Amino acid sequence: QVQLVESGGGSVQAGGSLRLSCVASGYTYTGNWVGWFRRAPGKEREGVAAIWTLNGGALYGDSAKGRFTISQDNAKSTVYLQMNSLKPEDSAMYYCALDNFGGRWYDQNRWRYWGQGTQVTVSS
Repeated sequence: QVQLVESGGGSVQAGGSLRLSCVASGYTYTGNWVGWFRRAPGKEREGVAAIWTLNGGALYGDSAKGRFTISQDNAKSTVYLQMNSLKPEDSAMYYCALDNFGGRWYDQNRWRYWGQGTQVTVSS
């Protein structure tokens, strides 16, 4: 079956950086969209970034623009999220999603598969 496993989360001071990874098994990233979402306690899940694995084309949510970068290594079936200049408001559980139905990438209901999440905590 399809599995997505996120890693790379942790605790960091404001202004620091983290690199998250999403590894797929049972299904290939190639030819699909892969997205990163996050959910903070008491808040809705929001889209952070998405990448089209055929050419690396990327989309970003407003909160990520200028600070986060999504990238891929198709040979490893892995998508990364490099997060720089982290702020306390970035603290959340970060989830990887695979295979968008099309249209609005930031709509969580338009993704087929999800990982278990990796926790990011940013202290001030």
